[in-house]
Amino acid sequence: MHLMKPRPVRPGYWFAQKRFGIGAVPATKAGWAATLAFVLALGGVMKWLPGKSAKDLTALALIACYLVLCWKMTDGGWRWRWGDDG
Repeated sequence: MHLMKPRPVRPGYWFAQKRFGIGAVPATKAGWAATLAFVLALGGVMKWLPGKSAKDLTALALIACYLVLCWKMTDGGWRWRWGDDG
């Protein structure tokens, strides 16, 4: 499997634009740390928080916070892309 390196980002940004589709990928150590923290927090919520409603609401809040962080810290913003067309 061939993994492409993300596009370089300007200082102050943690995520690079995806080459295909919409969204971002971690491009710096801070971006990877934020992604790891999100995954660990979500896993902890699912494992240790009692009650389905509490799990669902907390997971939804974590996902929303992570998406906002990714959106604000992506160099170039989010829009539909297909390869190197933009």
